[in-house]
Amino acid sequence: MHVLTRPFYLLLTVSFFLAACSGESKQKTSDDSTAFYPPTPAPLTKSAFRILHRQVQQFYDTTYPGGSLNGGFLVAKNGAIIFERYNGTAHLKGQDTIAADTPLHIASTSKTFTAMAILRLVQENKLQLTDSLEKFFPAFPYKGITVHMLLSQRSGLPNYMNVMDQQGWDKKQRATNRDVLAYLIREKPALQGRPGRGFQYCNTNFVLLALILEDITGKTYDRHLEEVFFRPLGMEHTFVFRWSDSARVAPSYRANGTQEAFTWLDETYGDKNIYSTPRDLLKWDQALYTDQLVHSKLREAAFTPYSFEKPGIHNYGLGWRMYTLPAQKKIIYHNGWWHGNNACFYRVISDTLTIIALGNRMNRNIYRVKPLIEATTTLRFSYENGED
Repeated sequence: MHVLTRPFYLLLTVSFFLAACSGESKQKTSDDSTAFYPPTPAPLTKSAFRILHRQVQQFYDTTYPGGSLNGGFLVAKNGAIIFERYNGTAHLKGQDTIAADTPLHIASTSKTFTAMAILRLVQENKLQLTDSLEKFFPAFPYKGITVHMLLSQRSGLPNYMNVMDQQGWDKKQRATNRDVLAYLIREKPALQGRPGRGFQYCNTNFVLLALILEDITGKTYDRHLEEVFFRPLGMEHTFVFRWSDSARVAPSYRANGTQEAFTWLDETYGDKNIYSTPRDLLKWDQALYTDQLVHSKLREAAFTPYSFEKPGIHNYGLGWRMYTLPAQKKIIYHNGWWHGNNACFYRVISDTLTIIALGNRMNRNIYRVKPLIEATTTLRFSYENGED
């Protein structure tokens, strides 16, 4: 009982603070601004909070016995934190304890930022989803590929990580986004599939989207995200990795504790390379419930499934993975995995439930989220057609 009293007090404090911010925002910003932290819906009752807290505590203790997650874990309801834990050190043999303000690599969860930044440019009429890549890259050798195909992972492009590795790239040279584009133009590696024909997850898509963003805005990818997302939303511990950051960021580790080295693939961005914290990602989650980032029609487009080649509940929107469940309910999410870094970011929109886990020591349990969703909501993943 004593353990639950303090978190509930914090819940009320956070709710009061955000409600105050909401009141101020109506006077100072327009609906399309990202200059304020979005308001939190009505707080939970004390009874509901206790039930959720106990469910999450049980899941955490079972999934990460002995505090085996080297990173951060956060669950929120209505934007208010229900449960939060940090464990381990950024350097496994160091003294730098991981805390709420310790940025960790979120890997492919970075794609959600790239996607929303592109959709914001669509909203500003600076590009269209139907634009061909030849509009931005005149020498691009693959015809008929659109911005929409990049966002929905339906371009058929080869994964640069694989083809450059297999076809003679000098690994002593760090590859940049421009290098990836130049390689595709020069070497013309074979497509994985016909553009628009099917879903094929491919990091090349988001490397190219980052270049399109830079060409349109005239700003670097990191500066643009800092100006339109990170700073306005108060994401103080979120940034895009640059090689100059390599000495200061938390390294990553294999499951056995061996440190992963940076490689020739660590300078590309758009597909990965954002560092963040669970609390900052909660701010990102909450902003996605509002028109601050993009208006409702574009958000709906981002969260619409586009791939139905295989039956089942898994699908992909515009930069977002999803589970499409019965009764037209969806869970919007994006996991990440790069070197020993793991990330999961889940938005159970029907229950305004947010689940975030980040770690820099390989731990597959970070992706084990379904039991928690089923324990805390009425959603179930197995139904009459089975689960894919």
